[in-house]
Amino acid sequence: MASLSGSERITRDDVIKAIGSADDVTIAQMIATGATVEELAEAQAWLANDEPMMNAGRPLATGRVRELVDILSELEPDDDDDPGSFTGPSITQG
Repeated sequence: MASLSGSERITRDDVIKAIGSADDVTIAQMIATGATVEELAEAQAWLANDEPMMNAGRPLATGRVRELVDILSELEPDDDDDPGSFTGPSITQG
């Protein structure tokens, strides 16, 4: 059963509830950090709102939260992967 307390280690259910679908390797990596539900929520907050958190005087994520931030950031699509974002020279015939 998924943990409801922030002080218990995350489970597969916790990860799926937090991020939706993910591959088994990613879920296992997140569980292997030994992080708690509270730390998972903090990592998600860092990804969604890093600038406001820094402006609020929060220290940069460290430890298990940092590990989760790194794993979660790999799940986000890169801006470089967007085909519409290419800014190189256009090739035209003329």
